[in-house]
Amino acid sequence: MPRYRMTVAYDGTDFCGWQAQRPLVDVEQSDGAPPTRERTDLRTVQHVLEVAIRDVVREEVSVLGASRTDSGVHAVMQTAAFTTSDERRGPVDERLGLAVNSRLPEDVVITDLVRTRDDFDPIRDCVSKGYRYSIRTGRLRPIRDRRFVHWMWEELDHAAMHEAARRLVGEHDFASFAASGHGRESTVRTVFACSVARPEAGLIQIDVSGGGFLYNMVRIIAGTLVDVGKGKKKPEDIDTILEARDRRAAGMTMPAQGLCLMWMRYPEDGDAACAS
Repeated sequence: MPRYRMTVAYDGTDFCGWQAQRPLVDVEQSDGAPPTRERTDLRTVQHVLEVAIRDVVREEVSVLGASRTDSGVHAVMQTAAFTTSDERRGPVDERLGLAVNSRLPEDVVITDLVRTRDDFDPIRDCVSKGYRYSIRTGRLRPIRDRRFVHWMWEELDHAAMHEAARRLVGEHDFASFAASGHGRESTVRTVFACSVARPEAGLIQIDVSGGGFLYNMVRIIAGTLVDVGKGKKKPEDIDTILEARDRRAAGMTMPAQGLCLMWMRYPEDGDAACAS
């Protein structure tokens, strides 16, 4: 059966995250009877993709995503895969992608869909990924990009933030930057690059890339760098925070809306791509 790899972009604002969820909820009865407890599909990116693909290929499919983004987190280049018995002829990839897109809501789109090897696993095979946290600063709250940035009225020292960010690069124990209950045996991770830029007045962008991240790690890194930008911490304090291996030593977990999954790299993408 053919297996497909797809690249998905989405505005995470109105999704309950990536992963499909069927919690028990109270369902009101039209006849006035007491509510009943039933399992209901939440609006997640995985769920709407599976429904749209199912409508095209006429069978149940399971979509596996590389990154289980939280509620409110966005993606430019999420990678996912699914297998189907549907054997199409002609320009399969383009036609299948267009057919699925025509059934998706306006806040999610498949930007690329290709046939891949049968054992392709978007989680296991990913060699690097990059996230961006965006912050708007200024006295007036943003309107145009308000769904994709976190707004702060005070200005931030982006140069000091960048100096602090550079200290996070390399292999470290990031226990101080992991949310409680992360469920990982090891908190050692490798950050390939971490930088802070100010591409225009009032916009701060924090870019972090690595082979993998702990739960909320990027948002906690962003919160810690914001503390540096406010002058509450110094760039050299990053070393002490890493050594503490204590969540209380780092900054706040920044809100989800400013975070975006920017890219993912795989061995088949080429050596140059995998090195970035």
